[in-house]
Amino acid sequence: MKLVFRILLALVVLALAGAAVLWWLRPAALPEPGRTSTAPKDATSEIIARGEYLARAGDCVACHTEATGKPFAGGRAMPTPFGALFVPNITPDDETGIGRWTPDDFYRMMHTGVSKDGTLLYPAMPFASYTKVTRADSDAIFAYLMSVSPVRQQNRPHELKFPFNNRDLLIGWRTLYFKEGEFVPDPKQNAEWNRGAYLVQGLGHCAMCHTAINALGGSSESKAFEGGMIPNQNWYAPSLTSNREAGLGNWEIQEIADLLQVGVSHRGTTYGPMAEVVYNSLQYLSDEDVRAMAVYLKALPQRDSEPPPTSQARLVSPGVMETGRKIYGTQCAVCHGEEGKGHPPSFPPLAGNQSITMASPVNSIRMVLNGGYAPGTRKNPRPHGMPPFSHILDDEEVAAVVTYIRVAWENSGTPVDTSQISELRKLLPE
Repeated sequence: MKLVFRILLALVVLALAGAAVLWWLRPAALPEPGRTSTAPKDATSEIIARGEYLARAGDCVACHTEATGKPFAGGRAMPTPFGALFVPNITPDDETGIGRWTPDDFYRMMHTGVSKDGTLLYPAMPFASYTKVTRADSDAIFAYLMSVSPVRQQNRPHELKFPFNNRDLLIGWRTLYFKEGEFVPDPKQNAEWNRGAYLVQGLGHCAMCHTAINALGGSSESKAFEGGMIPNQNWYAPSLTSNREAGLGNWEIQEIADLLQVGVSHRGTTYGPMAEVVYNSLQYLSDEDVRAMAVYLKALPQRDSEPPPTSQARLVSPGVMETGRKIYGTQCAVCHGEEGKGHPPSFPPLAGNQSITMASPVNSIRMVLNGGYAPGTRKNPRPHGMPPFSHILDDEEVAAVVTYIRVAWENSGTPVDTSQISELRKLLPE
């Protein structure tokens, strides 16, 4: 109760602190568009095709389409710690979609996080990243959305707990965590780096997952890409600035590009939420754009400040190690090899794999419990998968084999215990 009280108190303070800028965000006081759309009213097929490509880069379909619904018709529930948000219809239906929007309305929404009617958007919509999108690209995306089939489907109201259903509280959030402005190229970097930065920071909105989220749903710009748990998905997005997690400083550019576009590389494989990103979005990007993203990601400054970790095998009891070794030999070695070297890219290596040894064991545990497939992509249409073991292994056995994988072969991970397995097992579908 004390934590809830502190959060509520903080939100109230933020709302009061942001009241001074309330007038600026209201519809009547919004800045006039000023700039006219670069897209003609009868948008050409070239602009529409460009907009489709950019909408893919922004992964719009992932949120705005239900699993069995029509493209961009909305309705998908997005669970948050504050309640459920329901994604809106962005098809060109006049009554329930964005059919009556203009390119100016759409750009203002992308750039400022304010809807056509002046409603402040919740930050589940990544406007804090999309603000970096250029006007020309925004117009192209709008032209594409206006070309898709309209769907008459009413938007569902959000189901947020009090006081989070009061949008005025978003003013304080925006004051702390939102910085408006299009991407500005860095003159000290080359064109490829700047293109990659534009895609990663803007449409790719990579920082939304790879930066830790605090109790108010915000993230610190100074800790961008340092990794964190993805809220309500119970997957850990690893740090991209630490070579002890998923830092890419010692990867080859092509290895990074393959992971992004193909879903597998000789260094690792994407599963979970990242596999969905590859499937819905990144596989459709050009080789040049994916390479540019890889160049930018590889150049992210490394922020390791602690000495390199050493093997933690000495912290594991001999009994647990032997149990883990036996389970690994029976269930895992046929694909990943007796020494954990794998058979990449089909079966990723486990020895020396940062995603196995990073501080959070969540992803390793979930893979053993849930199994999973790398995404089926145009360059890897028949991916290999890993079977689930939740029905074969109990909590102690899962803890033993995950511990073994994290400390064997001079891996520098730490042991896991049965309570961690039990908590994640509760998330399995019945």
